[in-house]
Amino acid sequence: MLIASQLKKTNISEYLLYMWQIEDLIRALQFDMDRINNTVISRFEFKEGAGRKVVVDWYESLIEMMRMEQVMEKGHLQINKNVISELDELHVLLLKSGQVPAYNAKYIHVLPLINQFRRKAETGLSDIELCFNFQYGILMLRLQKSVITPETEKTREEISKFMVLLAKNYHAWKNGELDLQ
Repeated sequence: MLIASQLKKTNISEYLLYMWQIEDLIRALQFDMDRINNTVISRFEFKEGAGRKVVVDWYESLIEMMRMEQVMEKGHLQINKNVISELDELHVLLLKSGQVPAYNAKYIHVLPLINQFRRKAETGLSDIELCFNFQYGILMLRLQKSVITPETEKTREEISKFMVLLAKNYHAWKNGELDLQ
């Protein structure tokens, strides 16, 4: 929770990937708070007793939301879908406004890669969600210590640069430093 709140303020892309990882962690630990306490929460050092309770409450609320939203086996919480929707909205605004030429240029540069993702993915996903799915897949491969081909690594680097621009513009937009209307 502490990491999530910090990431949400500083890097929305890393925040979303982190939240997806938390969803998968909760699934892997079978929604069992004892296992989450022993595996995850016990590793944190808390300055006061209330800090631990806040983190426990956060995991419990995520578990409850996952149950209520029926994403216990797969899928994402609505709070995370909302982030994707907001990033999709920003993406469209950035492209239409033309105010951030570097963003538009990078998007055109990575569009062939995104189209490759689209051919391999389920239909109906936005360009932004396809990029996040790719980045998350790479994260999972790294955690599993799987070999990543040089071609895939080059693709990851290009998509990462695009996502960095998206995140940077997101925070400027949220802070009122970027008016796209």
